[in-house]
Amino acid sequence: MTRTEALADQTATLNTSLSERPAFDLIYQVLAVVFDLVPVALVVFLLWQSGRPHLGRLGIDSTRVRRDGLAGLGLAAAIGIPGIAVYLGGRALGISVDVVPTALDAYWWTVPVLLLSALRAALTEEVIVVGYLYARLGDLGWGRWKIIIGTALLRGSYHLYQGFGAFIGNFAMGIAFGWLYTRYGRLLPLVVAHFLLDAAVFVGYPWAAATFPALFGPSS
Repeated sequence: MTRTEALADQTATLNTSLSERPAFDLIYQVLAVVFDLVPVALVVFLLWQSGRPHLGRLGIDSTRVRRDGLAGLGLAAAIGIPGIAVYLGGRALGISVDVVPTALDAYWWTVPVLLLSALRAALTEEVIVVGYLYARLGDLGWGRWKIIIGTALLRGSYHLYQGFGAFIGNFAMGIAFGWLYTRYGRLLPLVVAHFLLDAAVFVGYPWAAATFPALFGPSS
């Protein structure tokens, strides 16, 4: 907002090269994912319970994996289309930057790395912002809707680098995910949905940008 360049003319690139040499780029990409998942491992350690289900406070167990996966698939479909509409609307209104999901060159490892990146985002956001914060804020006596709105605002705020449209979309996503989590107590569908959404965007972006340049390209 403090730049002379209009917000709509700015760009935010999510997956960028970390080295000019492909072999080192791959190594650095994998290491970045591993390091970013350390806080997730810390949450698992902090909320691990001696009795089964060990991750019950995170809403994770092995009793309904298939159902959770199908729920995540349906949730991704329900959120994906409105999410695209919010992004395109933000671009049209000039309140969102041009988000480039990937600027990686095409190597044999590009798609696997993008899928790992999608998994990293799904795990870090849902396990920490939903699973951990809902447990800890509940321990502190926060009410249901205070937690849902507070964590949704947090989710929206760390997407503000993509513009105000991303804030609105992610805030709405946080409200929906929070309501579902407090209603059903299942975290895995949220992780699956988030992974599928990001995977579709990261992997499908080159095709979308080439097919619909007017929609997904920079503003002229």
